[in-house]
Amino acid sequence: MAQPPNQPPQQGGFGSPQDQPPQQQPQHQQQQHQPQKQQAPQAPQAPQAPQGGFGAPQMPPVPPQTPPQPPQPQAPQPGYGYPQQPGPYGRPPQQQPGPYAQPGPYAAQQPGPYGQPSASYSQQPGYGYPAQPPQFPGAPGVPGAPGTPPGGGRNPFKGRPALVVGAAVAALLVIGGTVFAVAGGDDKGGKEPVAGPSGDGKATSSSSDAPVNPGDGSGDGGADTEDFNAGRKSGEAKVLWYKEAPDAPASGADAPGMWITSKAAVKAAYKEVVAYNVGDGRPTWPTIGFPQKICAVTPQKTADDKVVVAYMTGTSDRAKCNQLQQIDLATGAKGWSGVVADGALFDSAITIELSLTGNTLMVGRSQSGTAYDVRTGKKLYDKQKYGDACFPTAFAGGTRLYAVASCDATGANEHDEIQELDPATGKVRWTQKFDKGWTVSKTYSVDPLVVYSTNEDKNSWNISTFKPDGTFRSQVGFDEDFAPECGFGFLQRNLTGCVGTASDASTLYLPTEANSGPNEIVAIDLSTGKEKWRAKSPTDEAMVPVKVEGGNLVAYVEPSYDAPGRVVGIPTAGSAHTPATLMQLPESTADIEDGFSSRDLDWVGGRFYLSSTRLTGNDDTKEKLMLAYGK
Repeated sequence: MAQPPNQPPQQGGFGSPQDQPPQQQPQHQQQQHQPQKQQAPQAPQAPQAPQGGFGAPQMPPVPPQTPPQPPQPQAPQPGYGYPQQPGPYGRPPQQQPGPYAQPGPYAAQQPGPYGQPSASYSQQPGYGYPAQPPQFPGAPGVPGAPGTPPGGGRNPFKGRPALVVGAAVAALLVIGGTVFAVAGGDDKGGKEPVAGPSGDGKATSSSSDAPVNPGDGSGDGGADTEDFNAGRKSGEAKVLWYKEAPDAPASGADAPGMWITSKAAVKAAYKEVVAYNVGDGRPTWPTIGFPQKICAVTPQKTADDKVVVAYMTGTSDRAKCNQLQQIDLATGAKGWSGVVADGALFDSAITIELSLTGNTLMVGRSQSGTAYDVRTGKKLYDKQKYGDACFPTAFAGGTRLYAVASCDATGANEHDEIQELDPATGKVRWTQKFDKGWTVSKTYSVDPLVVYSTNEDKNSWNISTFKPDGTFRSQVGFDEDFAPECGFGFLQRNLTGCVGTASDASTLYLPTEANSGPNEIVAIDLSTGKEKWRAKSPTDEAMVPVKVEGGNLVAYVEPSYDAPGRVVGIPTAGSAHTPATLMQLPESTADIEDGFSSRDLDWVGGRFYLSSTRLTGNDDTKEKLMLAYGK
């Protein structure tokens, strides 16, 4: 993550000229996380640190093909049951000193970025994030050989004992949250940035960009061509609707975001945003077409159901992802629009990431960020270079707003820092400094904050939790192979890009790896980092967390080659944690269900939604876009 030593990004709102750098094609491969227990050294500091982390992300194995007959014993399925390419993240080797056992990313009692002592800097655990994905023993489908020498590891937080797993560190990229890419072009010719209303504010559809069928089932982007509920068995859920994706180019296209409101299920796909009635799948409002492909969206929506999408300036290799458009999910009306300004040299909008926290929209470039009022498009503030040549390179939004900075890149004091920002003003609430070699890779949760970090040089990783004031809370520390799946994108860190994790105020829920049989979901006490309980999948397929709701952990049990999946509820309290079926999915759509190669999941209002997040551009078959189930 090399950056120019003292090159401050020059932020612009919707009012400064834009450059047009080369286009960055986003990628959406998947990664798996596989942890393993490590022994933690004693803490040299007075504050006692819990046992250490785990969880190096993994590139999932080659997807199994659906056989026409029961297959012979197979390699384990990817964590969420959709096909993946083999990757660099293997099962962690032997016990290693962890991010907390050695001096680490969070230097104890170090001065803050401006040279003043910062309470939040002292004795805190830290994180790490590798830039290139090395190959390690025990990659998915290749169990680690006995006696494999472990990878080294240091504590991200100075002076704290830790548990780290020697494991693969890969180029993690951007959970659904916000993060940015590196480098940019200097193509001139961007139009003057402007924030203002779009046309008459009504939903519009472009005849050249809209699909042949905006969702009524008669063509591309259409829906059910057969009655999936014919012959539905007792106890099976009803297929509410199924939609095919619009045509995508042969190079593929993103289909980011899935927003569920009380009335509509809304989805971005290639050059359009579509909305379907949650109950019957009929179009809620006309398809919104864009002149170029959609390149970023806010994973979150506002309290009044507004989102922002970004689309490219063109198709050339100098095009930028800098065109913003606010959309009202209730009506399909376009609100304000604007153009994201480039920052300084190497700080371009060739690729951006978007996130919402309250009414604040954070737009992240490669080395800075700019916040806007999502209601009006008015610029609020810039988050730029500060302190020890610290360049903000990633943001995570939701109920809280975090910024991750890369500091003194290639220098003697090279390290990462994480800050919580006041979303309305940009004021720093607290800062944590990480030791050299550690990088913040993912946030499994933003409230409470749970961070996954890696150290490429030491082939180590760590998972830590934090209190609201930024002080260290705990590290996860026991022997387990966890398998949440996280998106992958070149030159980006998507802090909130993991599917298959869930949390509440006191507990983190992670799925274990499925090895030729059922896996488990483990509940981890955020106060201690220790296991509270675990629940086994009710079938021979993997089970992954979706969300916590009404005292239950809602989880999705994957389909098999010959049987559909199901949605289950696991009581979070008490002594019994047996999964109980909330929705048995029907056999009629088992093949479709099992065929989402890159997907998002949601459970809202007693309905279950599956959607694609990446279109392959394959013209031989109709691609899947969304599938909804109810009772």
